Amino acid sequence: MPGKHLSVVVTRRLPEVVETRLSELFNVELRTDDTPMTTDQLADAMGRADVLVSTITDQIDAKLLARAGDKLKMIANYGAGVDNIDVSTARQRGVHVTNTPGVVTDDTADMVLALILSVTRRMGEGIRLAQSGDWSGWSPTAMLGGRIKGRRLGILGMGRIGQAVARRAGVFGLQVHYHNRKRLRPEVEEDLDATYWESLDQMVARMDILSINCPHTPSTFHLMNARRLKLMKPSAVIVNTSRGEVIDENALTRMLRAGEIAGAGLDVFERGHEINPRLKELPNAILLPHMGSATLEGRIEMGEKVIVNIKTFADGHRPPDLVVPAML
Repeated sequence: MPGKHLSVVVTRRLPEVVETRLSELFNVELRTDDTPMTTDQLADAMGRADVLVSTITDQIDAKLLARAGDKLKMIANYGAGVDNIDVSTARQRGVHVTNTPGVVTDDTADMVLALILSVTRRMGEGIRLAQSGDWSGWSPTAMLGGRIKGRRLGILGMGRIGQAVARRAGVFGLQVHYHNRKRLRPEVEEDLDATYWESLDQMVARMDILSINCPHTPSTFHLMNARRLKLMKPSAVIVNTSRGEVIDENALTRMLRAGEIAGAGLDVFERGHEINPRLKELPNAILLPHMGSATLEGRIEMGEKVIVNIKTFADGHRPPDLVVPAML
């Protein structure tokens, strides 16, 4: 299937350089505004596209796939996570699904460390005070945060991003601990100077900082539920740059308000951009608009992976980032 004859529909605005390259290679329909497509718009796009370039804001379930018709052959997801797509149903319908793994690793790991520092050093409160006009000057006891060197960092999910976080944490003098579905090889553990905990409960209870770096799956939904959050030390902080659904946001909000957890740095939320209003009021919570991977370099690299996946498929070969259910 020659590239220029391949009908490609893009669901969101992408960096200009990526859109230009897509236009050069394929018969592409670009999005004119940056709002998510409605369900009906997605169904219409899938009905006229050979390839749909989707993003994490596009919820493509079995019902929507049933409306796609027979033309759709590939969903090239612009993002590493594919929990927005029913991959099994797509595969049953003969639709390939690809993603863009590895691209966001360093950018997201950088954000984890930024959030750890922001929460422990009370940067959010400091920024608000400095901008409020109420700051009366330096004081020996004002805005006291905590030193991160020597603290225990627990990493929940030791994949690419978790390991990148571990490497950065070591530079800051943090003690690295982790819980993962599968234990890392001994040489990797040694290289990261990381301690494995088979029991998540035991790890959570002993950490000063907890970083969530696992995907959202049925088994990780509310993995950090109210019971497990209560195991954390009152002086501990929690950081999440993966998926909001992993944490029970209502329980976390209650505990932050009660001082049962010292602070939180959140880049993702359980209900997407609909953040719990009570969470917004908390001085001990740093909230970001899902910008952990938001670098120009990263977004362009993601686009390049999408293009390679489509081009390889158009040439009759297996896309390099093909997702199969067993990988999830």
